[in-house]
Amino acid sequence: MLSLDKEQQARLGLELATKLQEHADLDAAIHTLSQTSKADPMLLQRLKKRKLTLKDRIVELEQLLLPDIIA
Repeated sequence: MLSLDKEQQARLGLELATKLQEHADLDAAIHTLSQTSKADPMLLQRLKKRKLTLKDRIVELEQLLLPDIIA
């Protein structure tokens, strides 16, 4: 486990918040596009792939910021 100083924690926390917001925005965009009859399937695929990439990064950041507590 990495030892993070306050500055690193703040930077990672800000990145996490940004990624969470971007993930939510992409989810809304994907939902809206999938409701239209003229949705570009390739665009939807790219957005879904980006959303998955964001989710992976979110999990990484959460693991860094939230220590794994063994009870």
